[in-house]
Amino acid sequence: MYKHTDDEFFNDEAFRNMLDSYEDAMGRGQPVLLDADELADIADFYQMTGQADEADEAISLALNLSPGAVMPLIYKIHEALYYGETDEAERLLGQIVEKDCAEYVYAEGEIMLARQLPDEADRHFEAGISDVPDDELQDYIIDVASIFQDFGYSETAMKWMKRAEHEDSDEYKELMGRMLFGLGRYKDSEAIFNELIDANPFAKRYWNALASAQFMNEEYADAVTSSEYAIAIDPQDPEGLLAKANGLFRLNNNEEALTFFRRYTELVPDDEFALLHQGTCLVNMGRTEEAIRELKRALDCAPDDSPYLADIYQELAFAYGDAKQYDKALEWLEKTDDVECDHTQMKVVKGHLLLASGRTADAQACFQEAVASSDKPHQTLLRIIVSLYDNQYLEATYKLFKKFFGIMPDSYHDGYAYMALCCYDLKRWDEFMMYLDRACQVNPKECKTVLAHLFPENMEPEDYYAYMAEQM
Repeated sequence: MYKHTDDEFFNDEAFRNMLDSYEDAMGRGQPVLLDADELADIADFYQMTGQADEADEAISLALNLSPGAVMPLIYKIHEALYYGETDEAERLLGQIVEKDCAEYVYAEGEIMLARQLPDEADRHFEAGISDVPDDELQDYIIDVASIFQDFGYSETAMKWMKRAEHEDSDEYKELMGRMLFGLGRYKDSEAIFNELIDANPFAKRYWNALASAQFMNEEYADAVTSSEYAIAIDPQDPEGLLAKANGLFRLNNNEEALTFFRRYTELVPDDEFALLHQGTCLVNMGRTEEAIRELKRALDCAPDDSPYLADIYQELAFAYGDAKQYDKALEWLEKTDDVECDHTQMKVVKGHLLLASGRTADAQACFQEAVASSDKPHQTLLRIIVSLYDNQYLEATYKLFKKFFGIMPDSYHDGYAYMALCCYDLKRWDEFMMYLDRACQVNPKECKTVLAHLFPENMEPEDYYAYMAEQM
């Protein structure tokens, strides 16, 4: 079944006619009059559009027709690498008959990169240049740059890209945008994808790429807007739905974020990242029992090497803490001891839970241990003071903040919004206004995160002080 994609090749009428003839022959049980490469293209289309069974059927037919054909085997190699099966990928590589083609050279390098041997892959591709005709050199260089980028080696990708002649093609610009994103140059990446969108406003992958760059640049409202364009083009686009959910989550719009995380999960049911964030939204909304169910579901889906295990354990600890089941909360938090994470942060969370349960002496010992083990003790101390505030030790919070700001240099900009909030709760109005002014000037992001609930919706931090002065 034909589904629209952002790929010009798959949207071309010639491909659509070929797909129609293939599906007609398969539906009638008649011989398929296509060669192995054409069947590999059809398998690629099915894979891109989420039709896994149809993709497997097409690629199996291609390999039955021509067991040593390059493109069907390249498809299977990429499939093996996706699942981390590098030995299987190498076995399939050995079945390729035409070993002097560029695709064979690319696949060799991709296997090296999958084995985390980027220097070896770099030397391999460098050696392959000598066999590339002059009129194909540009394509070879760009293809190699794209391969390094696909595997997350943006610096090496850019090194290769600088050897290519500049092109005005969309493909060249898109690759450059992806590399700049990988290098952390989000504004530059954003500019390129805006340019691509101006030329092709109906390419959802450009909108999603723009949303990603904006998100990483902490332009969350803009990221949500960009993701909405991708969703308008394809309401069932998982990437667009997840991008909007992430943006809404960062804007503290938990209820709407939950809706879009759930829409995404309907399409990708086993993604522990989305399930984790559904649980976090529910924790933030005070729906503790539902949160625990979603977080345990995330844990069931997560592989043993999932990078989100510590986050799932921590959110389960928070959820059980909110339910005042502190022993269970601490049990879940202890599971972070065995996974890679910020163990100092986990000590702060443990202290927070101990404090909430009334075990103040144990909490104090835990906090002291956290500060002693921290490579950024001032940041850890700030988290501890915020924990005191969250547990409503307001006078202790106020006194510690006084000492904290007394030892920190003027260039330090964190914490003032929390101190303003503490003074607000203590009805120390003069100090509230003083710290509010300071927070709005030096750290408007923190100011909005911490104090937005005191002000009209959508008001910007630069207007907070004047508004509050008028109210008071």
